[in-house]
Amino acid sequence: MVNIDEFSKRLKLIMETYSYSASSFAQKLEVQRSSISHLLSGRNKPSLDFVLKVLKVFPEVELYWLLNGVGSFPKKESEPVTTLFSNTEKKEEFVPEKIIEKTEKEIPVEVKISEKKEIERIVVFFKDGSFKNYTP
Repeated sequence: MVNIDEFSKRLKLIMETYSYSASSFAQKLEVQRSSISHLLSGRNKPSLDFVLKVLKVFPEVELYWLLNGVGSFPKKESEPVTTLFSNTEKKEEFVPEKIIEKTEKEIPVEVKISEKKEIERIVVFFKDGSFKNYTP
């Protein structure tokens, strides 16, 4: 859950770092001035659309830092992204062509998908917060 007071402080820090007033910040994000005012006052919680706009306009803002204060601002490229689902296993580089082969090897025999089921889509999430949809 996002702590709205802490979120407001981080939003103010972004504005101060780039010397934006509430009006110019709203204009930069293409949102209403009142949206910024309500977020800064703690009246409203940020919408997903708003958070995505901040991340798009300011790529140096880290998602987990903005929402939960985890990480740093500005984002350090060498710093690993910390998530609730991070583990310490060695990560392999993703190769789309090998996804079916790799998946079949990692799924235990008793959990294999039956031949009758069809895959609707595969979604791959990247550490930078982006994702890619694959549809067969």
